[in-house]
Amino acid sequence: MAKKVRRIGILTAGGDSPGLNAAIRGVGKAALSYFGMEVVGFRDGFRGLAENRRINLDRAALSVILTIGGTILGTSRDKPHRMVINGHTKDMTGVIRDNLQKWGIDCVVCLGGGGTQKSAFRLQQAGVNVITLPKTIDNDVAMTDATFGYATALGIATDAIDRLHSTAHSHHRIIVVEIMGHRAGWLTLGAGVAGGADVILIPEIPYSVKKIAEAIRRRSKRGSTFSIVAVAEGAKSSDDARIFGKAEKVLKRAVSLNEKLEAKREIAALELRHQGNTMRLARQLEELTHLESRVTILGYVQRGGTPCAEDRILATSLGCACADLINEGKFGVMVAARGDGTEPVPLEEVAGKIKLVPPDHSWVKTARRVETCLGD
Repeated sequence: MAKKVRRIGILTAGGDSPGLNAAIRGVGKAALSYFGMEVVGFRDGFRGLAENRRINLDRAALSVILTIGGTILGTSRDKPHRMVINGHTKDMTGVIRDNLQKWGIDCVVCLGGGGTQKSAFRLQQAGVNVITLPKTIDNDVAMTDATFGYATALGIATDAIDRLHSTAHSHHRIIVVEIMGHRAGWLTLGAGVAGGADVILIPEIPYSVKKIAEAIRRRSKRGSTFSIVAVAEGAKSSDDARIFGKAEKVLKRAVSLNEKLEAKREIAALELRHQGNTMRLARQLEELTHLESRVTILGYVQRGGTPCAEDRILATSLGCACADLINEGKFGVMVAARGDGTEPVPLEEVAGKIKLVPPDHSWVKTARRVETCLGD
């Protein structure tokens, strides 16, 4: 018979996201009130586990956080196996495992995106009881229908495009709006379709600047005096995509440590050069179309502020389902959103994977049907 869980820990890792506090509340209130567990919060992600930075999450601490953005626990991008301690990079996995045993923590709930799923899986392999919840505005965590934070960010990005329409129309300009999403284009695609963007550029579909310019010129010939271009920060031209793809293949084929390090340095250099790509794209479109262009970079405003109702419901539902699984002694899983319900998915099926926009996705087809240019 499985040991009865008496004390659980909760942490938030990676970037902040709307709905984190709602998820903390969902897990905590269900664990406290329904199952009689004690709930401990760890500050600043996995670093809190390594450095014993914890707070008691009682009913009073959980009672006022549902509508608050960010995370009351703080967050960081520290990884258990590669954490900087006093200026030196160390593997703190063993320290974390020993600390949890010493503090009597029976299970750790990790709220985060793709990186957090991998870190939690490493802790599971080291013998720690873990459960994760999928959080990210990018909606790119594998094996779940949705991630909390996405719906709020989608609404913010859509509202921004709505507002940019008026200035684009008034000044007869090309407005290029950069939306978050390094690897996956869910946020840009959704906001672009919802906001009626004329061009949508996402990482999954390499683009041709000439084809974008042609689409904008066609609009001008039909009498349209402006164009809205929604571009994901990770969107690449066809030429850049080939260069990145080649470098990534070299990394996959690398055998020795030196080969891997060299390949990683090459990719890092390419990513550095890719910074400012949205500004370059705007200049290129201005040159090709002879229309004035302006750039708006939404940045962190997309993931700030009060979570929308949809994210509050999703985060609360996932949190409560998480408490149920902990009570049942089911660990090593991510609580995935599945339809109107939830489903536990083994972490080994999630870690290291990413949910990209399929080229035949219904939103992609919808965008093409309404004459949206996707750059290809």
